[in-house]
Amino acid sequence: MNEAANANANPRVALVTGASRGVGRGIAIALGEAGMTVYVTGRSATRSEMTLHGQPLPGTLAETADAITQAGGTGIAVPCDHADDAQVQALFEQVAREQGRLDLLVNNAIALHENLIDPGPFWSKPLDMSAILDVGLRSSYVASYYAAPLLLKSGRGLVAFTSSYGAGCYMHGPAYGAQKAGGDKMAADMAVDFEGTGVACVSLWLGPQRTERSSIAAKARPDAYGDIMQNGETPEFNGRVILALLDDPELQRLSGQTLISAELAQKYGITDAGGRQPPSFRRLLGAPLSLHPARID
Repeated sequence: MNEAANANANPRVALVTGASRGVGRGIAIALGEAGMTVYVTGRSATRSEMTLHGQPLPGTLAETADAITQAGGTGIAVPCDHADDAQVQALFEQVAREQGRLDLLVNNAIALHENLIDPGPFWSKPLDMSAILDVGLRSSYVASYYAAPLLLKSGRGLVAFTSSYGAGCYMHGPAYGAQKAGGDKMAADMAVDFEGTGVACVSLWLGPQRTERSSIAAKARPDAYGDIMQNGETPEFNGRVILALLDDPELQRLSGQTLISAELAQKYGITDAGGRQPPSFRRLLGAPLSLHPARID
């Protein structure tokens, strides 16, 4: 059997957390376009009860899985609350039973509070804004923990964290910043543990995203977010960047780094919808931190 036929017979397996809508949904669909088998998780199985400032947020796992399949892959929806470790463990046990391995984990699930972008200091906002440190930071650790044995079976794989310039500058307050910065450091340290295994780990700073949530936010805060829908990145764009990373023969050299998605797109020759090249905001919002090479076990 030639290489192309073998790839079709044994498609690569990905899992994208938090993919009912938004960034996760777009990334998952882009992976489906490459013929991958894509597991998607979230809490909105067949019906969305999510709202933002009284407006419904559309999107379900069933719809995402169907879109993946229509794009040329195989979409598999697994309802999962990433605040529940037992559900996460069961998720990866299902992947192990059905596929026996995993090639790509995208840690994207996140608890975004509806007051996240409201102006004002953190103490004026609801305390449960801190949920982002559970579903967003801790949940990424748990998912990576259960994914690791399956990634190792593939012999070559990738763990990608969806992050933000908010890891390096003030953005949306301390809870958001801590979650993003924590994900970057988690990716760097996991990469150390994965050394020599063929599995890489990176964190990606995405630009402003054109999602259902940002569309509502742009109307609520046109002063700060009015340009997002015109100038932001599509989530599918970032899915194609992640796929290019997975295919990069130099992937291991990048492991442990925090990378800017728009800059990777330029390197790989990837454009967004309409042939647009999303810009890097390095000069405006800062660059990823440089970590010290010291290691203490």
